[in-house]
Amino acid sequence: KLDSAKNKDNLNFMKCDVSKYSEVKNCFNKILKSNNIDILVNSAGIAHIGNIELVTEKDMDKIYNVNIKGIFNCIKSTIKNMKTQKSGVIINIASVASTLGIFDRFAYSMSKGAVLTMTYSVAKDYLKYNIRCNSISPARVHTKFVDDFIKKNYKGKEKEIFKKLSSSQPIGRMAKPDEIANLEHLDILLASWEWRSYPTPWLIARPKI
Repeated sequence: KLDSAKNKDNLNFMKCDVSKYSEVKNCFNKILKSNNIDILVNSAGIAHIGNIELVTEKDMDKIYNVNIKGIFNCIKSTIKNMKTQKSGVIINIASVASTLGIFDRFAYSMSKGAVLTMTYSVAKDYLKYNIRCNSISPARVHTKFVDDFIKKNYKGKEKEIFKKLSSSQPIGRMAKPDEIANLEHLDILLASWEWRSYPTPWLIARPKI
């Protein structure tokens, strides 16, 4: 349960709706009362299936509020603190959809394209404050969303579609959530202070074929 509670690893969890600036700002203010924020990882995001004809205004607003505005809210809530301490690292989770045209992913691709360009913009604007902003772009990941989508839209063909989606990846299968989590090694590399001497924006991409 993601409450304001501690676990055995001395990690603090706080729950907020990233689409609401007031909640995000309040959460960050609580942290900043006793700590600086050295590293911010923006990983909250939602997916959507459909081309422009199938995307409704409600769909667009929902995707925008989480995938774009959510990152805006989090960066805006911590950037002044990073400026004051003259250091900080921001890592945004984008997608290969940021740079590739993917079938039936109009709204999602739009939002991830925005994540990438926000990364570039923040990186350039805050370079002089020794703040680095980078992004990571995973390909398709096997999550509950994928299973639910296949079950809903391809009843009776679940195995066939799963195999098709898996084979579309360069290594012949989808990534696992823990493998994306293991990109923390790259996050640590990007966030390490040894990289202060070259704080320009990087895009780490996992290609999709």
